[in-house]
Amino acid sequence: MGIFGFFGSSAFDDGVKEFSATPSAVLLDVRTREEYDGGHVEKSVNLPLDELRTVTDKIDRRVPVFVYCLSGARSAQAAALLRRLGYENVKNIGGISSYRGKVVR
Repeated sequence: MGIFGFFGSSAFDDGVKEFSATPSAVLLDVRTREEYDGGHVEKSVNLPLDELRTVTDKIDRRVPVFVYCLSGARSAQAAALLRRLGYENVKNIGGISSYRGKVVR
């Protein structure tokens, strides 16, 4: 990547774009409710990591799920757990801290 690549879109931005272009996909924010209320990606659903085991009551296993958190660590844990729970189409898009788009408060 050249020096100007640092000023382009982030992997997180690209993940949000991919979510937007994927019919019936869910954008899952696994941060705490307080973090989510402080700013989140439009159309995202908040389900904190420590409550993720209840996901099967809320999100169909057949839909694509894009997962994010603040830095990417919790979303990596969440993606692994979702796969163990039977979700096959899961993508960890990383942390909102690198997001260059609009956040909703």
